[in-house]
Amino acid sequence: MTSDSGAGLSRVQFGVGSSPGPVDTQGRTIIADAVVAKIAGIATREISGVFDVGAGTARVVGALRDRIPGARINHGQGVAVEVGEKQAAIDIGIVAEYGVALHELAVAIRHNVIVAVERMTGLEVTEVNITVFDVVLPDEAADAAAEQKPRVQ
Repeated sequence: MTSDSGAGLSRVQFGVGSSPGPVDTQGRTIIADAVVAKIAGIATREISGVFDVGAGTARVVGALRDRIPGARINHGQGVAVEVGEKQAAIDIGIVAEYGVALHELAVAIRHNVIVAVERMTGLEVTEVNITVFDVVLPDEAADAAAEQKPRVQ
């Protein structure tokens, strides 16, 4: 497997068989960096104890987007990736729920992200850096859920 990175695209080329090699004669597979970020974002959100993904600004923009009818969730929000020829490094910013052991939460996120990205892309994940930007108290979480309820049904 080889990769040429440029303009936000990772050219992950899969050869014949399970070992890295030349491009398959039937074509090549190109995986965009945004795809790796999306996979990592979804894998992060799957972990119990993660309230949200992203720093304050990204979360505000995401909250505004969520208020637009028909808008889709940006799963790559709060995730930055660097993709090389065969490897990827991932940086994730999160907001955790109060009471969760942050070091255990980071281990669980790291494990889930590595498994998901490696399984789905074939890239080796060399590191997953996690920054905890905030901790949300239970009453703040209830307020946020109340704000997200639609005004009309």
